Amino acid sequence: MSTYVYMVRHGESPKEGNDRTRGLTPKGYLDSNTITDILKCENINVVVSSPYRRSVLTVKNLAEHIGQEVLIYEDLKERKFSSEDNRISDKQLVPLLEKSFEDSNFALDGGESNDDCQKRAIKVVNELLEKFRNKKIVIGSHGAIMTLMMGYFDSTYDLNFLHSTSKPDIYRMEFKGMDLVNVRRIWEVD
Repeated sequence: MSTYVYMVRHGESPKEGNDRTRGLTPKGYLDSNTITDILKCENINVVVSSPYRRSVLTVKNLAEHIGQEVLIYEDLKERKFSSEDNRISDKQLVPLLEKSFEDSNFALDGGESNDDCQKRAIKVVNELLEKFRNKKIVIGSHGAIMTLMMGYFDSTYDLNFLHSTSKPDIYRMEFKGMDLVNVRRIWEVD
């Protein structure tokens, strides 16, 4: 038997505001309904998420569809890029990501390295793989941390992969025990 982990990158969110509390744009809300439509056919057993509002809102309808609450895991939050709680602009983020993927221990003052972010997130993924063995788990996530979690199991999930993802996005990861055996993108990009 296999355990399936569905990495769901959150839908489109406003460009300004507090990183933890930013919600979804109208398009993001529409896309969350599409995510529910896609995943309700997958017989999902549990829905977990980053504590950030945009991630929770992206998977909330699906959790309601299966009659459950979204389980929040603090350690699934997006990588902390700086000591500030506001979103980093794309102009600042691109070179920061490039440097971070060249040196996994690089971090700005008050921020977190890729290595530190990956370690905290993988603890949660391993816990979920044990607790929900042979089940289907949805993880509401973010671009960088999703890439780091997937990259832990397969190094081809790197900066180029991150740049190729969309908001939202869905990847189905199949595990045999703790070993990743297959990944398939199931979000259809327009």
